[in-house]
Amino acid sequence: MQYDAIIVGGGSAGLMAAIAASKQGASVLLLDKGDKLGRKLGISGGGRCNVTNNKEQDELIKHIPGNGRFLHSSFSNFNNKDIISFFERLGIALKEEDNGRMFPVSDKAKTVVDTLVGQVRKQGVQLMLNAPVDRILYEDGRVTGVRLKSGGVIRGRSVIVASGGKSVPHTGSTGDGYAWAEQAGHTITELFPTEVPLTSNEPFITSKELQGLSLRDVALSVWNPKGKKLIEHRGDMIFTHFGLSGPIALRCSQFVVKALKQFGTGNIEVAVDLKPDASLDEVYKESLGLAEQDAKKSVKNVLKGYLPDKMIPLLLQKASLPEGLTYDHIPKQDWLALGRLIKHFPIRVYGTLSIEDAFVTGGGVNLKEIDPKTMQSKLMRGLYFCGEILDIHGYTGGYNITAAFSTGYTAGEHAVHNT
Repeated sequence: MQYDAIIVGGGSAGLMAAIAASKQGASVLLLDKGDKLGRKLGISGGGRCNVTNNKEQDELIKHIPGNGRFLHSSFSNFNNKDIISFFERLGIALKEEDNGRMFPVSDKAKTVVDTLVGQVRKQGVQLMLNAPVDRILYEDGRVTGVRLKSGGVIRGRSVIVASGGKSVPHTGSTGDGYAWAEQAGHTITELFPTEVPLTSNEPFITSKELQGLSLRDVALSVWNPKGKKLIEHRGDMIFTHFGLSGPIALRCSQFVVKALKQFGTGNIEVAVDLKPDASLDEVYKESLGLAEQDAKKSVKNVLKGYLPDKMIPLLLQKASLPEGLTYDHIPKQDWLALGRLIKHFPIRVYGTLSIEDAFVTGGGVNLKEIDPKTMQSKLMRGLYFCGEILDIHGYTGGYNITAAFSTGYTAGEHAVHNT
């Protein structure tokens, strides 16, 4: 038998590709090397599955800094609003949370995975689990099928590669698809970890004095060696035994990786703004005013409640202010230095955790070699790519999964029209 479409990989992109292809009455085979479909989807959003983001399209693309503009065509075909409608038609009620994040009302990723897999079965897609692919077969400039590691050959008019990146490898994303792409003549832009914690060997990190400290609603910025701010994100973060984690640290990570490489330097400065809604002048006056109100109290105690307790000794030390100092003896220049540290607390970071520890893979199949309207290879007829294997990466918060669903749907829809 020859299938109209063979899809390799049963994650977000692969499942959506299977649904889009089979709804047109095509014969579709979905292969996965594991024993379960949608494994990464099942742990996404902290196990609740953040299925998309409800922001307007321009904003959505801004939150996919890794080549988000490439998605304009696939979004015109199947965008975040379509994803919401799609799930609601399948009976999954969704709710919107902070920053446009969309979750199933059940708060269970299993609801999403089971419904997608159920729909794939309902539409007559053939499933083969525990079926690792050895290679994709090409002949005379077009796809002819796949060879399994077991030695079996399956013929197909088109093959959709939805095998994922290299992050979260225990879910099956081990980068298998890059070699298949290269065999077809594709180039792979350098892979790197994104949405990954930052590493630092600052003394206050290695001493673990700030370990476990969570900062709420602060700003974190990345600076290049020339003193230019590359990016700033606002939200929550946490100090760890190895560096920085939490949403805004993860969002800054790709900019740290790129700056380290671009400038060939051993470390990059990131800076925390503990009072992002106040200017330096306001911070100076507010904090000095607190000291004046309790003129007999030591500054260490005065600042409790205004600053995170765990950071007060470190901030005072860096500003050359003794902890036991009282208002009458405050040197104005050193207090201004404290204000500057509150607004810009510098941390040298030397990198990130590994790509396997990342939530998302940066880099991938070069987009210049992919038709954005169809997701078909420009180099090999009948070969399609979708999801994280492509050189597209966004922030967590429903952006990557939106790119996966959109490119998957587009690839599936067009692969069955391939001749």
